[in-house]
Amino acid sequence: MALTFAGTLPRRTAPTLRQLAWLVPLLPAVATVLLLAAPVGTGDVSRSGKVTPADAASAVLVLTCAVRLVRARRRVLSPAAAIVLGAPVAGFALSAATSLDPGAGLAGFLRYAQVFVAVPAAVVLLLRDRRDFAVIAGSIVALALVQGTVGVWQYATGTGASYQGEDIRAVGTFGPSDVMGMATVVAYGLVIAVGWALGAGPVRMRLTALGCAVALAVPLTVSFSRGTWIATAVACAAMTVLAGWRQAVRVFGVLAASAVLLVGGVGVGSQLIGARVASITQVTDAPDPSVTDRYTLWAAAVSMWREHPVAGVGLKRFPDERDGRAGLGLSSGSDTAGAGQGFKREPLLSPHNMYLLALSEQGLVGCALLTGSWAALLAGATARLRRVPSAPGLAAVGLLLWTLVDFLYADIGGPCTVLTATLLGLTGWYALAPANGPRP
Repeated sequence: MALTFAGTLPRRTAPTLRQLAWLVPLLPAVATVLLLAAPVGTGDVSRSGKVTPADAASAVLVLTCAVRLVRARRRVLSPAAAIVLGAPVAGFALSAATSLDPGAGLAGFLRYAQVFVAVPAAVVLLLRDRRDFAVIAGSIVALALVQGTVGVWQYATGTGASYQGEDIRAVGTFGPSDVMGMATVVAYGLVIAVGWALGAGPVRMRLTALGCAVALAVPLTVSFSRGTWIATAVACAAMTVLAGWRQAVRVFGVLAASAVLLVGGVGVGSQLIGARVASITQVTDAPDPSVTDRYTLWAAAVSMWREHPVAGVGLKRFPDERDGRAGLGLSSGSDTAGAGQGFKREPLLSPHNMYLLALSEQGLVGCALLTGSWAALLAGATARLRRVPSAPGLAAVGLLLWTLVDFLYADIGGPCTVLTATLLGLTGWYALAPANGPRP
């Protein structure tokens, strides 16, 4: 009798390898994201020539996509999508061909093609539906939680990067030479979590996403990165509005009340954080040395473009052309220390503005093709989101908007560059792949 009764019970077994086979094509993309949790050497990866584990995984991702395309022998992108994704290559090629340093031009061409064309296109071609999108988005949130946990521990124990004479700046596993790395990863994860919290879906999933967003707000705050604060606020505000006006009114009301309670009533927030927030409004009246350096670098980039308006000075040529055009107010570098590293002075190798970097090195042609591609992605993703609201759509628009705002005072460089390429692929899939797009 016991055997007969046991035989009638439903059998719940673990997923078989056959059932998990759909995950196999996504493994290179997931590995590209998760390998960013591995510590890397100090220095600017994109300019020092170092290849990180994440970069190697992105190469496997592109190769996997190429093999699948050859085996399938069919076109999976529309001509319009191919133009939007591939147009920047023409600008890269023109700048590399006219550069005074052919070696630097070739290296720059390969790096830019990897970040802005090859990896995004591979992600677009590998994704098949919203489930695939959610897997990669979830891996980014997981990476953000890991890096954020390390960062909060650094802040709490005084083992982070040096800031105002104290080793309290949260940098995760990226080290003081890449102080923007952890902040960027955490901000990406927070934007994705907010997108899922605002989108339609099971209550449990939305509450989990909201919990992740709240948790990630802590390491983002102690990163002391003004740029990521601004970009995150803009992206989250835009996603809230796109999710619906009624919901937006409720969300903004709750946030306003929470801010009054936490900051005004309880007094949460250290003097350092308050001073950092206040410094955002002092970028013109009384800028700190880092802002002064940035203004000087921006002026140098504009000067390069005026002398070479069509094709720019050449890819990766900004450091060589900088000193001849920068003013006397430019410092020799930025001071870094803490988080297991001694004092070190990092050279200023870029204008810290992606648009001015493209304009100075690629000229008007390359800058227009690159920014035009991003504008097309944003327009396509926003139009689709307004037709069919969804959590992936909110996350895609939020991620691209965050990146475009952040590029006003940052550029590519460091291990997180490959993550930016992956996110451009997520947005590109949502905006440009109607055949494989999000299912209702």
